[in-house]
Formats: sequence, C-alpha cells, structure tokens
Amino acid sequence: MPHTKLTPTAQPRWLRILLGAIVALLGLTAIGGPALAQEDDSGGEGTEEVAPDEGASESIGGVIQARDEEGEQVLLEGVTFIVTDADDNEVGSADSDAEGVWRVDLPGPGVYSVLLVEESLPEGNSLRNPDNNPLTEISVQPNTNKNTLFPLGERTSSGDNTNRVAQLTVDGLKLGLIIAICAIGLSLIYGTTGLVNFSHGEMVTIGAMTAYVINVTWELSWFGSWMSSLVFGAMVAIAFTGFLGYIYNEFVWKPLRNKGASLIAALVVSIGFSILVRYVLLYQFGGRAGFYRDFRIGEPIDFGIFSILRKDLFIIVFSALVLVAVGLALQKTRAGKAMRAVADNRDLAESSGIDVEKVIRLVWIVGSALAGLGGVMFGLTENINWEMGFRLLLLMFAGVTLGGLGTAYGALLGSIIAGLFIQLSTLILPGDVKNVGALVVLILILLVRPQGLLGRAERIG
Repeated sequence: MPHTKLTPTAQPRWLRILLGAIVALLGLTAIGGPALAQEDDSGGEGTEEVAPDEGASESIGGVIQARDEEGEQVLLEGVTFIVTDADDNEVGSADSDAEGVWRVDLPGPGVYSVLLVEESLPEGNSLRNPDNNPLTEISVQPNTNKNTLFPLGERTSSGDNTNRVAQLTVDGLKLGLIIAICAIGLSLIYGTTGLVNFSHGEMVTIGAMTAYVINVTWELSWFGSWMSSLVFGAMVAIAFTGFLGYIYNEFVWKPLRNKGASLIAALVVSIGFSILVRYVLLYQFGGRAGFYRDFRIGEPIDFGIFSILRKDLFIIVFSALVLVAVGLALQKTRAGKAMRAVADNRDLAESSGIDVEKVIRLVWIVGSALAGLGGVMFGLTENINWEMGFRLLLLMFAGVTLGGLGTAYGALLGSIIAGLFIQLSTLILPGDVKNVGALVVLILILLVRPQGLLGRAERIG
C-alpha cells in the first residue's frame, strides 16, 4: 500500500473547530484572570463595589443614614470617616455632606480599613454593630470605587414576622427565577437524551465570567454607560455559551451516543468535564471573587411590608419575561413542539419524521445559552468566582427533580419552590444551612409523588 504522509491540512475539520474553541476559552480566561484575582475580603456585609466616576482612580466612600422616631430616613451630615492602609497608616479622612455622602481618594488598589468616628455621630444615633467598626480587609480593585455601609440604630422587626416573611418571599422568588433559567436547559437535555449533565453548572460560571471580562477587564461600553457594557457582556455570554453547547454536543456527546455509550459512562464523562473546566477557570482566574462594575449600592424601593433594590426588581421582571418567552416558544414554535415531542417519546418522534439529532443539537445550544444568561443574573446577586455554577448545580438538580425530570415547566415550578423554601427556611434555620430547606422539601414531595410535581408516572414491568 502506498504510504500517505499526514500534513497539517489533513487534520479533520471537527478537530480544528474543537481546538479553536478550547483556545478561545483559555484565551478568555487568561485575559480575564488578572482582573478577577482581586478578592473582596470584606465578607460581603458592609462594602460593595461601584463603577468609578469619570476621571477617578480608586476611592472608598458611602452614604451614612439613619431613621428618626417616625421611621423616616434621615441623611446625616458631618460624620467623620478615617481610612487607613494595610500598615495602619492614615490615607485620608472625610466628613459626610448634607446628603450623607463621603468619599476618600486612595493612592492605589490594595487592602484598606475604614473607621467611623462615633463621637461625630449626631446625638441619639449609634452603631448597630460597634464590633464591626472599623471595617477591615476591604479589598479595592484597580479603577474601582468601593462603598461602605455602617448600619445605625437597632434593627427593626415586626412582632408577627409579617415583614420578614414578605421580604424572604421576594428574595426566594428572585433566587427561584434565577435557578429556573439555569435549570430549564438541564431538564430539556435530560428529557431528550437521558443524560444527567453534571457539567451544566460550569456553563453558568462561564456565562458570568464572560460578561465580567467584557464589563470589567475590557471595559467595553456603549455611549460610556457601564450598564450598557453589562448588557453587551450578557449578549456575548449568551452567544458564547450557546456556541460551547454546540461544540460540547457535536464532538463529545454525539459520538458517545453513536457508539452506544451507557448513561453511567456518560454521567462519568460529564463529571470529568465539570472538574476539568472548573479547575481550568480556577487556574486562570484564581480563587478570588469579582463584581460587575454596576454592582452598586442602590436606593431600595419601599413597598410597605418589604423593600427591594432596583436591580433585584429588574432581575425578577426580566427573568419572568425570559421564562414566559421560553414557555411560549415551547408551546407555539415548531422547534419547541419538536423538543417536547422528543422529550415525551423519542422513538415515536423519530418515526413521525422529526430529526432527533437536530432537535438534540438545538436543545444543547438553547440550554447552554440560558445557563449563561442565568450566570449573568446570578452574578448580579453574588460575587463571581470559579465555583459559583457548581454551588448552584445542587439547587438546579433539586428544582428539576422536584418539578419532574425532563419537563421544562416542571423545572420552572420546582426551581421557584426550591428558591422560596431556601429563603423562608432562615426563619427557623441558620443562614449557613438554608439550602437544607429545599432538600427537605424535595425528599418529602418525592416520598408522596416520586415522579415529581409535573412528571408523568410510568409503569415498570
């Protein structure tokens, strides 16, 4: 037989595409890595990052406010704040103005502390948590303003817990909608292929980090608006994760299906990919947290028995609209009907002329894109780090299983129930174990209805 010499142009097309996707992912994480390697060590309570003002570099500031005897908000003037660096050297000080605003310019990024001089507080006002004064270990990223919070007065509470229940219900609805956006793709993938995809959480992380690179590292914006930068970053994240979903299916899961790999083997492969991608992101970005530039302290909207930040209200409304659009697409479009048909009975759908492989490819693209969008939404409420999707994965499985495996509407209903019970469980459980509430509800419901709330019971034998 004649000898055939292999040349670079003889590489299969699919191999070149796969290598290109891997290089793109590594390049994205490498570019984004240094910016994300600055960690917010403040512990979350007391500080929050905001976009820098035009011409500013780094600074620390905030708004100091209290409530009078009638419960009305009062802005405090003349309160003194002192900022020191990691070596306890004073960097600067500032007094709050008539609107309660204060700010101290910093010599550069680093770790700082802020002391509120209690003697400068107006009479009748005191710190709610005096042990947290000064605020320490405040990490300031390059070209970032950091806001600090010093709560004053006693925490108000309702005797019958009505206000707290309402507030936790709103927070649970927000979390449930975010989980639902991420979990719909997970449920559809299971319904059409039977695969329990443990690497789905990494699509959430990649979506959040892609938007972070656009918004923070590259600082791309439309008309100088940071919000437009995040919108653009979210669009790129959706497109990029959808493309990765296509690559993932075309060159990993489709060959495995064609070769008759068992579901157990596919499960192990998905776990392996989850670990691989997670630690690639850890290697490139580091283990520290980042925030979007427009992750800012906002004025809450008061609805009486509960209040909500404007960005949280946007998350709830936008997530609901996305889920309604997905539901309408599944009900009204040919592609959506084909997805439901394949999920319901693959063999019958194939015999009726539906291209099952084409439907599965579309499910992977749409499901991964929705996971990327969910990652952006989740990044608006949490810090962005290498394992954020993995932390959300258990809640996605709880929502999908609770609603009924393989059904998109079941994933929506189950995710909202899981989000509500996670937040409401803090009424009787410590916040550190609040996820237990969703898992307890999952166990109780499955004991009564093993197929889930919207799942279909099947006879065995």
